[in-house]
Amino acid sequence: MGRGVGRRYPQGDDTWMVEAACVGADPELFFPNQGGGGKAKRVCAGCQVKAECLAFSLTVPYARELGVWGGLTPRERRGLRRR
Repeated sequence: MGRGVGRRYPQGDDTWMVEAACVGADPELFFPNQGGGGKAKRVCAGCQVKAECLAFSLTVPYARELGVWGGLTPRERRGLRRR
């Protein structure tokens, strides 16, 4: 997705990224300055690797607090981690 696509991360395999619905999309959709990332969430809605993307966002430091990953905003992911 946008920033970081194709980079390896220590926790696992990131080859799923090439199958993401967001490949080729404008990265700014997923890292909005304001708002809830509605357009990004619509891209994520039908993505076949949404679960892998969300797992990535919960384990990689820069993804924890930035952008829409796996269809969730940073605030939504914080709520998920608390549960």
